[in-house]
Amino acid sequence: MHHHTTLEFDKIKQLLADQALSDQGKACCLALAPSVNEAEVKRCLDETTQAKRMLQQTGTPPLPSMTQLQKAIVLIEIDALLMPEQIVQVATFLVACRRMKAYLKKAEAADAPIAWYGEGINALPGLEHEIARCIRNNAVDDQASEQLAAIRRRMEGTVAAVKTKLAALLRKNKAWFSESFVSLRNGRYTLPVKREHKNDVAGTIVDLSQTGATCFIEPAAVGRLQSELAALQMEEDNEVRRILYSLTAHIADNLAIIRVNIETMEKLDFLFAKGKLSLTMNAAPVSINAGREIRLIKARHPLLPPAAAIPLDFAIGAQTTGVIITGPNTGGKTVALKTIGLLSLMAQSGLHVPADEDSSLCLHNLILCDIGDKQSIKENLSTFSSHMKNIIEILEQANHESLVLLDELGSGTDPAEGMGLAVAILDELSAQKCLFVVTTHYSEIKAYAANKPGLVNARMAFDKESLLPLYRLEIGKAGDSCALYIAERLGMQPHLILRAHAAAYGVAQGVAKPAQPPQRAPDQKNGRPVPRIEREKPPAPTSCRGKFAVGDSVMVYPHKEIGIVYAGANARGEVGVQLRDSKKIINHKRLKLQVAASELYPDNYDFSIVFDSVTNRKARKLMEKRHVKDTVLIVKEGDEQN
Repeated sequence: MHHHTTLEFDKIKQLLADQALSDQGKACCLALAPSVNEAEVKRCLDETTQAKRMLQQTGTPPLPSMTQLQKAIVLIEIDALLMPEQIVQVATFLVACRRMKAYLKKAEAADAPIAWYGEGINALPGLEHEIARCIRNNAVDDQASEQLAAIRRRMEGTVAAVKTKLAALLRKNKAWFSESFVSLRNGRYTLPVKREHKNDVAGTIVDLSQTGATCFIEPAAVGRLQSELAALQMEEDNEVRRILYSLTAHIADNLAIIRVNIETMEKLDFLFAKGKLSLTMNAAPVSINAGREIRLIKARHPLLPPAAAIPLDFAIGAQTTGVIITGPNTGGKTVALKTIGLLSLMAQSGLHVPADEDSSLCLHNLILCDIGDKQSIKENLSTFSSHMKNIIEILEQANHESLVLLDELGSGTDPAEGMGLAVAILDELSAQKCLFVVTTHYSEIKAYAANKPGLVNARMAFDKESLLPLYRLEIGKAGDSCALYIAERLGMQPHLILRAHAAAYGVAQGVAKPAQPPQRAPDQKNGRPVPRIEREKPPAPTSCRGKFAVGDSVMVYPHKEIGIVYAGANARGEVGVQLRDSKKIINHKRLKLQVAASELYPDNYDFSIVFDSVTNRKARKLMEKRHVKDTVLIVKEGDEQN
């Protein structure tokens, strides 16, 4: 839908997606499309209004992101065991469901039907409580089961006994140890024994320090306790896994309810995103009329800063099917076109629009546009062809239920033919009875619109005192480009203004002929001195012309290098010489003829064999015969005289 992109509806959808929290909510925002169903559009607009009112009256809803929750559900579907942190994500979601249910219950008093979405949320308090009892700080809690609590109490007692024995050994033989504390290495409690005393401590070396000066030894005196501790750790691990499997199964049993809750939360996320966007844009709901009528009051382009956007008042419909907007460049014509189209797309998509609540919009089966904001550096034919291709497609698609927006109609080609095409296109749009808004600079189009039933002129207001556009649309009045007035105010000489007026509109009344420019001294303009161009004096002719011919073998001084002339002397007496590894331009006074070309080569010899690359020779011959697209002749600096 390139028309939607031209109107920047994709940017509105991205702004909407930024307001959503869940991945699915963001996806719904980005997939938003205008509807042609009147009842659906009104329902969606009403939902946005309710969401906005709830945000204003009840505050921000407790919506979760749900990104990690989806990963946990995928694991449940493949019968995998959930880890504590994944179970916590489920618990977080259930808490959000409980809070959202309470939030919506409170909003029911605001007479917002979307608050009844809360009836579809099952908070599963039993599951939430069970998870909270068993999991704390992303780990299985001691109180998850009596057996786990007993195992961990025994583990604590065993660890205390191990530490007590090791501390006694540390105190008894301090000279053997590099540190005065017990160290835990590879899951075993050890003593830091100096390397030279490692044989004094009976036990097993568990680890070495980085320098190798310390051996971490598990003394044999605590070996039995360490084995008991290892056995208890295995029991603990088994009990923890049993509890996690139990919780995972509990979640799986309620997976269907959780899925329904997720869908409800994603729907609410989307609805509240629309409400948040409305608040951000200071937008309002507009009425949707059954007729073919657009009435915008104090409308603003939603992507412009509110302080910089000039409110737009616009109306079309009833007896008027087309509006022709004229006015100076940068006067706001294109922004007005985009505002009309973009606000129509937003309303048909169920979004509030930045306009007065008394505004009214109708539905369009298609919103078609040809709008170019940037000047093209391509040929006029290419630019014009692009516009014409787009307009032809528009004429083929548009009907009596469409909205067509055309910017600078007929531009980019001969003015007379462009004006003729513009009139023909406007006639066709009028015959199709679609609503259309067109901007143009052609004065003939203004007269055409003034006399064509169903069309009306409009202009972008311009302040002739400040020479600044006012960005205010005035319907019923034809505008002009103000080019001559602006030029005059900026100081262009009166005789030039009169001459321009005569060329554009014919000789002005009371003026027999264009005024003659005042006579001035050649070095004066408006009383100010004007710099004069100093021409370069031609170089004195040299006597070396003809002294050296292409193909001559020459000696180059002072290095006495042998070279071959590839270009004769220029006006400065410089000769092109091909040396062993490069081509150079050398003053003729540094050259001495060794062997003339006539003695080295036959008559009409093709010197490109000597001086040109194989690629260049082929390209040159090909280009001498005909034009070949993408064929390039590479000429290095110094070769151009060849």
